Order: sequence, then C-alpha cells, then structure tokens
Amino acid sequence: MKVFDCHFHLIDPRFPLVPNEGYCPAPFTCADYLRRMAGVELAGGAVVSGSFQAFDQGYLKAALAELGPRFVGVTQLPASAADEEILALNAAGVRAVRFNVRRGGSEGLEKLESFARRVHELARWHVELYIDARELAPIADRLLRLPAVSIDHLGLSREGFPTLLRLAERGVRVKATGFGRGDLDVPRVLKDLCAANPDSLMFGTDLPSTRAPVPYSDGDLARVLDALDEPQAQKVLYRNAVAFYRPRVAD
Repeated sequence: MKVFDCHFHLIDPRFPLVPNEGYCPAPFTCADYLRRMAGVELAGGAVVSGSFQAFDQGYLKAALAELGPRFVGVTQLPASAADEEILALNAAGVRAVRFNVRRGGSEGLEKLESFARRVHELARWHVELYIDARELAPIADRLLRLPAVSIDHLGLSREGFPTLLRLAERGVRVKATGFGRGDLDVPRVLKDLCAANPDSLMFGTDLPSTRAPVPYSDGDLARVLDALDEPQAQKVLYRNAVAFYRPRVAD
C-alpha cells in the first residue's frame, strides 16, 4: 500500500544546527532516509524542520531538490519573512509553517493567526503545531478560525485527546506520528479519529525519531494497518496527506 510519509526530519551536516536544550542530533541524510524506507511503497512525504534547525532554509531547499517533486517541506519562518521569500520557498516545494510550541525554534503563538492567514492567502500554506493536546483548549477557538491547520504526534497526551478529537471533527488535521512520544492507546485513538473525520488523519514515520523515548519502527506502520480497514488505511497512509500537502507531482 502506498505511503506518503507526512512527517520526517533530515539532519544534513553541511548545514548549521542550533542545539536545543543542549541537544544536537546525529546526521540523517536523504540517502539515510531512503535506505531506511526501502521496504515501503514510498510515494512521497513531508520534510519537517526541527527546533534544532530554527529558521535555516538551506538544508530544506537542498533536501527537496535531492528528493524530488513528490516531496514537500514544512519550514519554520519568522512572521517578518518577506512575501518574496515565502513564494520562493513555495516554488521549491514548501507547503507549511511549523509552530514548535513544545521545543521552540519557531515563531511564537502570538503571531499564529495573522501569519497563518497571510501564508494561506499568499501560497495556500497551512500551519502545523507541535503541541501537547493538554494545551489546546485555550487556543481551540483560534485554531478553528485558521484556514488550515494540523497537529503533530496525535497530540501526545491521553488527557488532552478529547479536545483534539473535537478539533478533528471540525476539520483540523492530525498526524499519526510519534507513537512512542505520548501516553495514548494508539489503535483506539486511530479508530476514534477516523470515525470523527475520515479526512483528518495522516500517517508519518517521525524518522529519525529525535529525542523520542521509543523511536519509530516498522511495527508502527503495521499498527495502522491492523487498526483500520483497507479503505481507511489508504486514506490515512496516502490520500489524506497528498490532498493536504499538494506535492508538485503525485504518484
């Protein structure tokens, strides 16, 4: 079954890294990623900027050029970025701005609404939040006013999941990624999110699983296939993400 990997990181030692909370990841290049995914029917994916990459665009543009038009980028940008920079990144394959609430390295949430509207009007980009779902309730109404938004790693927490589920019902996308980062009953959560909104859920590997207590394994993909019927799995593994990320070329 085809997979559009909606969330993975690349760490290219040719480009600068910014240690985050004392952490600096080991290299994980395009070649490393493709070797790791050799056993998967990989139909594209989204390279996501991490906290340790801050506002650097060099690594991302190089990665998208190497991986080709089936892959897109999720970057971190300051709200002061010029329209010309956003449009140039869009042409290179970038499709979203990430707000890293949990780790930092990104623009702050005080700029969320204005920046989200601006990048969507300018380039049809969405915004992505790395945030614990326990922190979603105070900003839920703000998120529902945004043109397009996704939440990383199933929202991480069992306690915050009811809020995440209500947002998914209203059109917020959720990434089925980072299963080893939270305390969720993953099969149950996958089923509940698909029942709430069959277009919401999108699978990603989270490779190389930087700082995850339990890193990605091939068993995570098997858990999706076991939890969902075949039509649901096709949407979660491929169709939902391709519709949301709009790669320059789709399989």
